[in-house]
Amino acid sequence: MPAVAGAPTLALASADLERLRVRVRALAENRPGVYRMLSATGRILYIGKARKIRTRLLSYFRADNHDKAARILQAAHDIKWDYAPSEFAALLGELRLIRQHRPPYNVQMNRTRRELLIKISGGAAPRVYGGSAVAVGDRLAYGPFNSMGRMLDAVRVLNDLLGLRDCAATMPIVYASQGDLFDAPRHAACMRHQFGTCTGPCAGFVSEADYRSRADVAAAFLEGRTLTPLDRAVHAMTEAAAANDFERAARWRDKFEQLEWLLAATSRARTAIDLLTFVYRDPGTFGDDRAYVVRRGVVRATYPWPGTPIEQAAFAGVVAREQEQLAGPAWPLPLEFLDEILLVSAWFRRHPEALRRTTPLGEFDANCH
Repeated sequence: MPAVAGAPTLALASADLERLRVRVRALAENRPGVYRMLSATGRILYIGKARKIRTRLLSYFRADNHDKAARILQAAHDIKWDYAPSEFAALLGELRLIRQHRPPYNVQMNRTRRELLIKISGGAAPRVYGGSAVAVGDRLAYGPFNSMGRMLDAVRVLNDLLGLRDCAATMPIVYASQGDLFDAPRHAACMRHQFGTCTGPCAGFVSEADYRSRADVAAAFLEGRTLTPLDRAVHAMTEAAAANDFERAARWRDKFEQLEWLLAATSRARTAIDLLTFVYRDPGTFGDDRAYVVRRGVVRATYPWPGTPIEQAAFAGVVAREQEQLAGPAWPLPLEFLDEILLVSAWFRRHPEALRRTTPLGEFDANCH
């Protein structure tokens, strides 16, 4: 198994491992928390979370030499941990620490499945494409979606109707205004331009303004601000049927159904994110309940659950300020908080009973008292 880039590969001596194991066994408790594997210089190599810290850490010492856990432990010279009030608090703490420190073993070795997203890239000629993670250079993201196949089919139809490219991000872009580059005959890099499904920004067949306006239409469609692609499919389908070209009409009907599915799926995703707006009372493992102010899937504030009238009044003020921030578009997803939104969404999807401990922001004051 190749080593992780930037991480030390020299294994700890067995005596050092044993001393580390004894310390964990003696000091760690079976409580939720976040732990950090540290190098000899104090660099954080790996961050993890557990519902039971002691059990999780001791499992590293029993791991097979070929396991990920064993490789992390062999690279570490120390382990530190902090307790959290609950599993949810540990999940959130782990995520934020990983985002802050970018430990090498988390970056290189984690291969967990991500939610399905539609992304619009930046760059000279934006691309609209689907995937399971945001890449460097992506500008907008929409989702999450629950069907990779249907999502990719719908994105392909959207790209075809708007003439947007689906080639590699590294494809050189040359717009029509750069006419001095075209002494030789121009040829698109793929057949889509000849088929009429791409405007050919790779070969100067479209102006930059025209291409970017098409990309803007794609974003507006995904955000529910225009039905232009759907209207075009309906018009073409109706026109083909009127000409008794039923085979062509059937093809346009299929395109219409793909776009209709995409419109409904993006609407459901927007609604799902909007509904992640509430105060969540998270029961602590040892009675230390926490109050989380969540706005569109992002934890905006965390406090001990308010018990006294003074605490309730102060916390109600925090909630009211967050309620005021709800005005404005909730779409597209904010890339800087995307991981947190997906974590919060997944938590309440896996733990539907937790929704019974939520209160909409606008109703919190009455419920709190």
